[in-house]
Amino acid sequence: MPSIRLLFLWHMHQPFYKDLVTGEYRLPWVRLHALKDYFGMVKLLDEFPGVHQTFNLVPSLITQIQDYVSGTANDPFWEVASRPASELGLEERRFAVQYLFQANTDNMIGRYPRYRELWQKFHATPEEAARMGARISDSELADLQVLSQIAWMDEVFLQDSQIRELIQKARNYSGEDQQLVIQKQKEFLGQVLPAYAEAAQRGSIEISTSPFYHPILPLVCDTNAGAISHAGLPLPTERFRHPEDAREQIARGLTLHEQAFGFRPHGMWPSEGSVSDEVLTIAHQCGLKWLATDEGVLGRSIGFLFHRDGSGKLDPEGAERLYQIYRWEQDEAHVNVFFRDHSLSDLIGFVYSGVPPQEAAHDFIHHVKDSAVPLLSKGQNAIVPVILDGENAWESYPRSGREFLRRLYQTIEGDPVFEALTFSEAIAREKPPATIGSIFPGSWINANFDVWIGAPEDNLAWDHLSAARDFYADHADAASPDQRQLAHEELLIAEGSDWNWWYGPEHHSANDRDFDELYRKHLSNVYHALGAAPPEVLAQPIAAMRARLQFTPQTAYIHPSIDGRNVGYFDWLGAATHVADRHSSAMHGKLFLLDTGYAGIDEENLYCRLDFMELAGEWAVENTLLRVTIETAEKSFRLEARISADGIQESTFATNGSEKKRIEDDIALRVRLETIFEAQVPLRLLGAKQGATVRVRFSLWRDRLPLDALPQEGSLELRVLPEEELAALPYAKP
Repeated sequence: MPSIRLLFLWHMHQPFYKDLVTGEYRLPWVRLHALKDYFGMVKLLDEFPGVHQTFNLVPSLITQIQDYVSGTANDPFWEVASRPASELGLEERRFAVQYLFQANTDNMIGRYPRYRELWQKFHATPEEAARMGARISDSELADLQVLSQIAWMDEVFLQDSQIRELIQKARNYSGEDQQLVIQKQKEFLGQVLPAYAEAAQRGSIEISTSPFYHPILPLVCDTNAGAISHAGLPLPTERFRHPEDAREQIARGLTLHEQAFGFRPHGMWPSEGSVSDEVLTIAHQCGLKWLATDEGVLGRSIGFLFHRDGSGKLDPEGAERLYQIYRWEQDEAHVNVFFRDHSLSDLIGFVYSGVPPQEAAHDFIHHVKDSAVPLLSKGQNAIVPVILDGENAWESYPRSGREFLRRLYQTIEGDPVFEALTFSEAIAREKPPATIGSIFPGSWINANFDVWIGAPEDNLAWDHLSAARDFYADHADAASPDQRQLAHEELLIAEGSDWNWWYGPEHHSANDRDFDELYRKHLSNVYHALGAAPPEVLAQPIAAMRARLQFTPQTAYIHPSIDGRNVGYFDWLGAATHVADRHSSAMHGKLFLLDTGYAGIDEENLYCRLDFMELAGEWAVENTLLRVTIETAEKSFRLEARISADGIQESTFATNGSEKKRIEDDIALRVRLETIFEAQVPLRLLGAKQGATVRVRFSLWRDRLPLDALPQEGSLELRVLPEEELAALPYAKP
C-alpha cells in the first residue's frame, strides 16, 4: 500500500549574539530558547518511537550553547537575574525592567499571576524603563528576577520538584530562591546537546546543519543574485562576491557537527532555504547528500505555478510535482533536494496556536491526507516535507504547544498510512528521484531575497560589509595570526542573515536597536583586530527611526452612527484605539488583515469598530467569521458575524458559551459592514455597571482556523465611567 512519508524538519537557530572582543552576549535568546524549546522538542519524541524527525541545528547556535554549558558565557541578562535585588543599582534596575518582561504576554507572563501583576504595574517601553526602574521595590524586583527565568523553562523542566515548589510559592522570593533558579538553568542547559546526540544514536532523529553563521549563501556568493530573483531590484553600491566564504561557512559547520555529535551531517537546510546553482555545487563538493528549500523555488525552477484552493489544498498536478524527491544535477555535481509544503508548514507556524490542541491536530492530519490523495490514488508514495522554525512559534501556544504536538504525534504513530521519517530515511526508501537541471535562486520567502537586500537599509548594511571585507583583504597579511583570525571570524559573523532580517521594512522588534548596534560592532571589530580605527560611518545607526505602535485609551464618550461606512471622522474621536503592529514578530508569513480597532462607550452602549488592511471583498470568502470577544470581570460575550464579499450574511450574540441568538432579534444590538465593521452593544446586556472594566478583542476566522487578531496579545481595555471622569483621568490630559 502507498504511504504518506511525512518529513518534519525543525530549524533551530539563533544569531551569534556574542561580541568576540568583549566576550559579552548582547541578547539572551540562545540561553532562553535552549531552556524552553531546544530540549523539549527532541525530548518529546521519547514518547513516540515510531515518529522520526529531522532537526536542523545551526552551528553558531551549538557553539553558544557550549559556551553557556562550559560556564564561560558572559551574559548580562543572566547576571541581572541572578544578583540580589538589593545590590542592583539604578541602571541595572532599568535594565531589568526593560528586558525581563520580554516574553509572550498571554502564554508566558500570564501563566504566573505575580509575573502578570508586575507586568501590569511596570511594563514599559525602553524609553520609560528609567522611570519604572526607579519605582520597583526590592521584593518586586526579586519576584521579577525569578519568574522571568521560570517562564522560559520547558514543560519537562517545570516538573522538577524544586522548580515546582518555587512556582507554588508564587511570590516573595528570597536570594536562595534566585540562586536555585540559576543553578537549575545551568543543570538544564547541560542536558540539551546530549539529548540530541542520544536521539540521533538510537535513530529517532537525523541532525542536519546550516552554514556556520547562517548567511544567505547565494548573496554571499554574489549579491547580484538578488536582481536575478527579482528583476529591477536596487542593489548595493558595491558588489559582494565571495563564494570562498560560502564554502567555508558550510565546511566549518560540517566539522563542528562532527566534533559535537561524532558524525558528519548528510543534509543541510541552507539559511532561510536560500539556494542557487552555485550554492548546490559547493554543497556537493562539501559532501552533502541533500538540501531543502521551499515550493516557491521549485515552481520558479520548473516554470510551474502551485495553485491552492481556499483551504490551502494543492490541485492534483501540483501535489504530484511537489510531493517527491528531486535530484539536482549539473556537470559532475549532484544532490537531492526537498521542497517544503509552504501551506502545511505555515499552519503550525502561524495558525494553530489559536486552536484547541485536539482540533488543530485533527485539522493538520486532514490537510495532509487530503493533499496526498492524487499520489495515493495512483499507488504512489507522497513525500510531504513540513519545514519550519522549531522555536519561535511555541511562544504563541499555551504550554509551548506540547499538547498539540502530542495529539499530532499520537495520530501519526497510530495511522498506518503515515510513515514519519528523517530526510535520509526517505531517500533510502524511494526509487530514483525526478531530476532537475537548474535551480532558481531564491529563499523560502517569495522565492527571492528581498528580505535581505534591495531596501536602502539592507543595501547600506551590505556596503558596510563589503568595505570591511575589502579592508581585510588589503591589511590581513600584515597582521599577526591571532589578529587575522579574529578579524576573519568577525567577517563571517557579519555575513549572517539575521542582521538584514531586521533592516528594511519587513520585520521589527523591541530589539531592533540591539541588532543594529551588534552588527556594526562586529564590523568595527574587524578594523580593531587589524590595528585600525573603524570608519566613522559605523558609529551611525543603519536602522531608521520608526513610528511606535499606537495604543490610545478612551478619553471621551462617543456617539457613532452604526452604518459600516467610514464617513464620520468625529464619530470615533475619543475612543480607545489600537493600531496593528505588522512587524512585531520575528516570524515571517503571518497574515495581516486587520488594521485598526476602536472601542468606546457612552451612557448606554459599548461601540466597536474595525478597519481592514484591504476591503473585505478582497479576502472574505465562504466560511469567514468576524468575532468580537467582549469580557467583563464576571462574563464573556461573543458577537459573531459571518461575512463574505457581499457583507454580513448572519450575525449572532452569545454569553459565556450559551446558545447564540440572532442579532436581528434584538433591536438594541446592531452590526454593519460596508467599508468598515461597526457594532453597538448595550452596556446593560453586558452587566457593565459604573466602575467596571470591559475588554474587547477582534479576530478573523476561516474554516474554524484563526486568520488574524487585533490586538495580537491582550485586549482593548475600557473603563465604564461618567464622561467627566474619563476626561479627568491622567492619561487623558494633553
